[in-house]
Amino acid sequence: MEEQTRSIVQQSLNALLENETFLPDLKGDMRKTAFTSLNAILSTPNQIHKSFLRVPLKDGEVVRIPSYRVHHNDALGPYKGGIRFHESVNEEEVVNLAFLMTLKNALHNVPFGGGKGGIVIDPKAFTEQELQRICIKYVRYFNNVIGPDKDIPAPDVGSGEREMDWMMAEYKKINQGSPYLGSFTGKSVVNGGSLGRREATGKGVYFTFRYLLHDYVTANEKTLATSTNPFAKTALEYINRPLTVAVQGFGNVGSVTALEAYRCQNIQNKVVAVSDRNVTLFNADGLDIPALVEFTARNRGDLPTTDEQLKAITVSAVIQPRENILTMNVDVLFLAALENQINNQNKAEVKARIIIEGANAPTTQEADDYLSQKGVIIIPDILANAGGVIVSYLEWLQGRETQFYTEEEVFKQLLVKMQTTMDLILPQYFGDPFPLRQNCYIHSVTRLSTVLYKQGKLY
Repeated sequence: MEEQTRSIVQQSLNALLENETFLPDLKGDMRKTAFTSLNAILSTPNQIHKSFLRVPLKDGEVVRIPSYRVHHNDALGPYKGGIRFHESVNEEEVVNLAFLMTLKNALHNVPFGGGKGGIVIDPKAFTEQELQRICIKYVRYFNNVIGPDKDIPAPDVGSGEREMDWMMAEYKKINQGSPYLGSFTGKSVVNGGSLGRREATGKGVYFTFRYLLHDYVTANEKTLATSTNPFAKTALEYINRPLTVAVQGFGNVGSVTALEAYRCQNIQNKVVAVSDRNVTLFNADGLDIPALVEFTARNRGDLPTTDEQLKAITVSAVIQPRENILTMNVDVLFLAALENQINNQNKAEVKARIIIEGANAPTTQEADDYLSQKGVIIIPDILANAGGVIVSYLEWLQGRETQFYTEEEVFKQLLVKMQTTMDLILPQYFGDPFPLRQNCYIHSVTRLSTVLYKQGKLY
């Protein structure tokens, strides 16, 4: 996945190199040298921090758990990125996720750099007390590289506000007398977190889809109707008619996205399938999403896996293998699980014509190229799932000012920020043949390159 990101950044730099209106003071050999420097800076992290956490377990055993904190680039501000709790975490993955955070923050003009963390565990395999010890040890081991003005971690896959509360408490304990509210975001509200933070990513993911199809395409229908752009043709096919929706992943992001779709009055969409690590649930007439959300809240995040469980909550659904959701005959597919879900092996079987990436890097470059050539609209991760980091920024600001916004104010600022980005990106996307991902990367790289040049870091 890291090579995929680097490749797209290189393509973006190549496009900008040929555009003489970009950084016009750079000419000839000086221009080539500067762009070579840009590629070197953006394609590598500033630092990779790795530790083995020494953690005593309930049974007396002591384990050493690999953990990471990667600092990719801080040209735009302090490093920012979540801490992933998952057994598949590895250094390459964390580096790539930090890379994506740099690009995401640049795209949405959020004054943070890109960072990311990871702990190689299955959180469901540990007791609550053991997880707390793991969180405490993570802060102790990485205390020198995190902080409100250096690197601000947040939740990611497998972690949430509970873990951020534990971590902030340990940071406060170690750094007595120093500001601490901004050391972690995604905390509970009583611990200085922001209202709306948990729902922010899922709301933002659904908003990008709704805004593209309902607001932007509807408002520009006459112009798009004369366009030869294949993505404009696809978008026009799906406005003002009922749509079937599938959501892969039913955690913090996927469950909120599914609820947003279930409740949306602007688009006639029906959530017919959802999945998690165990199962896919399907109902052609639409699923009772609120009932499924309530069930997962009582069952450690897992969806029902038996007919008896479905009957107990009066939900009608057919139980299918979890991987079925990727190739279902639906109009819209939200990807809110892990990376590398749509790939060379299954790309030809994907039937959805609109795909929204709520997870990070769920579509490989080969699959993206293949589907884009067929006119499939893919709203990429750095555009769609930025709601979390945008509201994390608002939480960080609130912690510094010790003045807090209402949930309504948070969501208003979130959607305004995402709409601003969409209004910047969509005209170009529907005006040229590049996939949306490439357009987003070009905008990100443009902003980063300009700042790095102004800071004198290219020579």
